[in-house]
Amino acid sequence: MTNLAFQSSSQIQGRLSAWLVTHKLPHRPLGFDYQGVETIEVRPEDWPSVAVALYVYGFNYLRCQCAYDVAPGGALASVYHLTKVEDVADQPEELCVKLFVSRNNPSVPSSFWIWKSADFQERECYDMFGIVYKNHPHLKRILMPESWLGWPLRKDYITPDFYELQDAY
Repeated sequence: MTNLAFQSSSQIQGRLSAWLVTHKLPHRPLGFDYQGVETIEVRPEDWPSVAVALYVYGFNYLRCQCAYDVAPGGALASVYHLTKVEDVADQPEELCVKLFVSRNNPSVPSSFWIWKSADFQERECYDMFGIVYKNHPHLKRILMPESWLGWPLRKDYITPDFYELQDAY
């Protein structure tokens, strides 16, 4: 992502990307997925303003928030699947937003204050990938024990040879 060469590529720019350009919100269009859902990339530092704008635009439902490891030693991605839920929508409008962060300091502003459904989803991404969601009210491990070392779904994670069996009570 070089210095906002972020708003070019009109052949892959969809309607939502054009709307973001009109409102001078920094992003980069990534095209469409196999179902025709528009995908954009947003820098973590720009995420709060873009997220608020998308909410105001009508994306009132965070359908899914997930993360993935792009490559061993490479970036981590935090992904938001947003849906515009309306009373009479046969096919609700959808958008996929990707934020890429360095694995050395993986930090993204939390979207909990915009979409409450981000609560457990961001916690799971923190637990599995170590992405810190700044200003999240309950950011702590949700699946692994608090004493667990490392981030199990990272591609460079080394599986421990010994697991301590813990009493469930």
